Amino acid sequence: MIAKEILKKIKQIQFKINRLSDEATSGHYASAFKGSGIEFAEVREYYPGDDVRSIDWNVTARNGRPFIKRYVEERELTVMLAVDLSASQYFGSAGSLKSELAAEISALLAFLAIKNNDRVGLLIFTDRVEKYIPPQKGRRHVLRVIREILAYRPDSTGTDIRQALDFINKVTKHRSIVFLLSDFWDTQCERSLRQTARRHDLVAVRISDPREGQLPAVGLVEFTDRESGRKVLFDTSDPRLRQIFQENAQMQYQTMSRILRSSKVDSIEVSTAVPYLEPLQRFFLKRERQVR
Repeated sequence: MIAKEILKKIKQIQFKINRLSDEATSGHYASAFKGSGIEFAEVREYYPGDDVRSIDWNVTARNGRPFIKRYVEERELTVMLAVDLSASQYFGSAGSLKSELAAEISALLAFLAIKNNDRVGLLIFTDRVEKYIPPQKGRRHVLRVIREILAYRPDSTGTDIRQALDFINKVTKHRSIVFLLSDFWDTQCERSLRQTARRHDLVAVRISDPREGQLPAVGLVEFTDRESGRKVLFDTSDPRLRQIFQENAQMQYQTMSRILRSSKVDSIEVSTAVPYLEPLQRFFLKRERQVR
């Protein structure tokens, strides 16, 4: 994607995100993710109904009338976007590639984060760590994050979620929110998922495409595994073969679902075939209720 095309795509995403990240969505995000503690705000005069345990006795003694200490929730958070840009992400049969969907969702999450004064970082990975941008604040930084996801061309084609999560655990010292955006075809990552979920608030964003689970009957088709380069000639007109394909895809999906549940990782299901805002809002609302 050349620079002019990237700039155009960024502007399109910005326009779309500005409409999506309304006050309701932003409010749900803020309520879904709480800060790590409380911090001192001010000392003020005591009013009837205030908790007497908050009285600052030193200030009260100096002034001859009661004062209390007031604390507020420490809101500032760190959001890490771990984006899978392996070869399987550059597929899409319903209007957009999975990688483009990952970029849009990352943009929305990033804009929601900076709107709430949170920091945003980025990790692009394949079967290796491709690029890391440390967390920062600000709109310019978020635009850089989006540009990197859209423009980056990975050196490798495979997927290794374990390596990506191990890297995040090494460089991110404080508890953070980690959004892991991937199609999750790599199931050899259970141990790292468990470790990361214990250290951080880990959320899996599972990106899928309808053709990955069901094939149309269109005759002989040569399929290429983008990650391994292996080619297979497949007779899609054979209903038995289509059934086997569908069962294998379902088995893969169920295996990953079990791994995520057993690792205590929340997940958001999105598809290239349907709008992604509703699944995100459902997740925020669910989290908001849990926090309460």
